[in-house]
Amino acid sequence: MADEHYLLDNQQSEAGQRFDALAELFNPSTFRHMLSVGLSPGWRVWEVGAGGVSVPGWIADQTQNYVLATDIDTSWLNQGRSGFEVGKHDIGTELAPSEQFDLVHARLVLVHVPERAAALATMIDALKPGGWILLEEADPGLQPLVCPDEYGPEQALANRLKLGFRSLMADCGVDLSFGRKLPRLLRTAGLVDVGSDSFFPMSGPACNELERATVEQIRERLMAAGLATGDEIDRHLANVAAGTLDLATSPMVSAWARKREETES
Repeated sequence: MADEHYLLDNQQSEAGQRFDALAELFNPSTFRHMLSVGLSPGWRVWEVGAGGVSVPGWIADQTQNYVLATDIDTSWLNQGRSGFEVGKHDIGTELAPSEQFDLVHARLVLVHVPERAAALATMIDALKPGGWILLEEADPGLQPLVCPDEYGPEQALANRLKLGFRSLMADCGVDLSFGRKLPRLLRTAGLVDVGSDSFFPMSGPACNELERATVEQIRERLMAAGLATGDEIDRHLANVAAGTLDLATSPMVSAWARKREETES
């Protein structure tokens, strides 16, 4: 994603560091869900809002077939790309590709798209009959704290900065309770075999790196909004670097569903 209202702009240097941390934290869960819906050699897959190369690259290795990875900003996708096609595409405003896909996947995309309903309809349109959609979105409303175990001033500061970050996200139009809506939206769209679950890591180097890179990206926005001072941000980053905080991500809700076959009523 790349937009002047988007807090986590892919053009910033920290974007690649965030992509790496997100991959370490969430790729195993994403890949497990893809395999559970039947991802296999020969499948055609559209990775929407891909950001980096880790997910489409893995899909290409699994399918040995056509994989399309799209984003508004494809700069990170074009670095070290192998086995998949890259396209610039705005899922909120542009039509689906002409191909039909066995699987369409988007992770951490729809909450940032103002035209969410149109984006979901576009992804469903791209499915062939019997094809699967897998959507994964964070839901900070389910668990709003970056330090669920808030037992001291360091944890309290971390949580205050995280709440400030989420207020900025809300101001940009992000729906902080969108993840939990995914199963209902898929059912309402007429899809079948709907399922979902939720997962969030807590503690460890990747959680620390994700927090560090995110705070560095939004530092100026936090200060400009009066949500934190430079000294507070520096102190928090020092606490993160010290490894004394048990940092958690927002719950990631994964929801999957199948498009009806033409013979199904």
